[in-house]
Amino acid sequence: MRVGLIADIHGNFIALESVLRELKREQVDRIICLGDVAAIGPQPREVIECLRELNCPVVLGNTDDWYLQPLPEGDDELREIAQWGLQQFTTADLDYLRSFQPVIEMTLDTDRTLLCYHGSPRSYRDVIAPTTPAAEVKSMLAGYQALIMVGGHTHVQMLRRYEQALLLNPGSVGLAGEGPDREDLPRNQHVHWAEYAVMTLQNGYVSVDLRRTPLDIPVLLQAGYASGMPNIDAWARSWHHPDRVV
Repeated sequence: MRVGLIADIHGNFIALESVLRELKREQVDRIICLGDVAAIGPQPREVIECLRELNCPVVLGNTDDWYLQPLPEGDDELREIAQWGLQQFTTADLDYLRSFQPVIEMTLDTDRTLLCYHGSPRSYRDVIAPTTPAAEVKSMLAGYQALIMVGGHTHVQMLRRYEQALLLNPGSVGLAGEGPDREDLPRNQHVHWAEYAVMTLQNGYVSVDLRRTPLDIPVLLQAGYASGMPNIDAWARSWHHPDRVV
């Protein structure tokens, strides 16, 4: 069995398309999305429509919940972008967002269990970083057991051992290198790629590939500026860096 893991698309449909093309070539058996699908990017509705057609399990992320609760206080630019996205959604789009679950548990084959969340099972705002102390991780995972535990939120790819489990973060499809502002998370702005992971279970073995795929930045920026998203220049600056290579 081969499983494609995606997370933190953030309304970047161009990046999502690139990743899905690669997953199709990889002939994965299923795709799982770990949340934060639409907000903060120029194509929120296109991403929602694509995921609905894909019919894959989707975890509820913190920015997904922006559209289901009163918009967050604080950053006026983020509130304006979120409101702009919300105005595009239909009732069916919002019903689809409401179908996202905070935690998804599944069995991949006869004895391999998978636990999916956004930040952690405790909260979609939790951060599990490579350097998070084991005692903190234990608190976040309390009450849950699985051979493989996968989450997003940090926008940082990670493969880490925790007790008998593997902790995996596929990184961010739509905003790699940017994410929660914390000292324990490395930041690398002006990244020109999308991130995802492929997990393979075969003959008793588990293997994990953390992937990066280059993006066509001119096409990405063209789609962004054509979208009408507020504060598009700030979003576009994340992608402008002529010296950055994959």
